[in-house]
Amino acid sequence: MSWYQWKGKQLIITLRVQPKASRDEIVGPYGEGANDEEIEALKIRISAPPVDGKANEQLIKFIAKQFGVARRDVELLSGTTGRNKRVAITEPKRLPEKARGAL
Repeated sequence: MSWYQWKGKQLIITLRVQPKASRDEIVGPYGEGANDEEIEALKIRISAPPVDGKANEQLIKFIAKQFGVARRDVELLSGTTGRNKRVAITEPKRLPEKARGAL
């Protein structure tokens, strides 16, 4: 299964999130190798700590900004307490440069 898929107007992506980073950023593809079949997720660093849902809130805000949508258009589907997450983005207006290379 690919780390991303389109379901109608929603882009579903698998993320590998690193909380408590020095800044919020998209790192790029995450996985064993450089080819498309080995990419497991899109790695993202978030500055918020993983306490009381703060990292998840910051992640949703960051994803919304990067993909040009409102926060209500980003839904955390799974992984609320782990580093591996699945997120649905409804009608993304743009694809961030570091994600574009992996998509």
